[in-house]
Amino acid sequence: MARRIAPAASAPWLWAALGGLVGLVLAWVLALPAPWLANQVGQASGGQVQLQDARGTVWNGSAQLVLSGGAGSHDATALPTRLSWRLRPAWGGLHVELSTECCIPTPVALEWRPRWHGASLRVGDGQSQWPAAILSGLGTPWNTLQLDGDLALQTTALALDWAEGRFTMAGGAQLTAQRLASRISTLRPLGSYRVDLTGGASPRVQLSTLEGALQLKGNGQWVGQRLRFTGEASAAPDREAALANLLNIIGRRNGARSIITIG
Repeated sequence: MARRIAPAASAPWLWAALGGLVGLVLAWVLALPAPWLANQVGQASGGQVQLQDARGTVWNGSAQLVLSGGAGSHDATALPTRLSWRLRPAWGGLHVELSTECCIPTPVALEWRPRWHGASLRVGDGQSQWPAAILSGLGTPWNTLQLDGDLALQTTALALDWAEGRFTMAGGAQLTAQRLASRISTLRPLGSYRVDLTGGASPRVQLSTLEGALQLKGNGQWVGQRLRFTGEASAAPDREAALANLLNIIGRRNGARSIITIG
């Protein structure tokens, strides 16, 4: 007659040990310090985006946002107020909320999802205001121009996708640069401008002048992950002498115009 073998007495302890291990891992993940996230952001951006003096945790924290020219650069500029974030797991990715008193008083929501050989980012509709001076930290040519003024960003159904080396965008965004000035020009302000981003298989960008002595215009589009842009800058009548030095710097001179090319 076959005997029934009783379950091993150690089985309950095994499950308890596994449960304890899972609990420890979850506790470690939930308590990851904010400096860990700051380190990941710095590495991913090549040092151009830095979260300094990070406090809190990966899931709920704040830091001083600093833009830099990257490794070896001496250029760096910081926002006047701290950047706060909230991260929550979402279906297949992360839900992120960002805010900072100076520039994003109403939190902006983002949805990030990794994918095979790529990722996607959805940006909630909203508006934000940024000091143009923060661009100086990114190095050339911004550290030469030393811009001053206000940047207003508005997003509408904006969705960014990267897959196998190709960049696509849906929705759109509009950046308005208001009353810009530059250290290398005595003429203040230079003018106000608008950059429109339009989604599609090959996202497009358009630059136009709203008002001002410095006239800017141009068009471009993304090919793969590279932006190819062609534009021109010129001076309004009777302003050529005051803007001559600036026109020599921002592009290749062609008579009264300065040709701007990217990519």
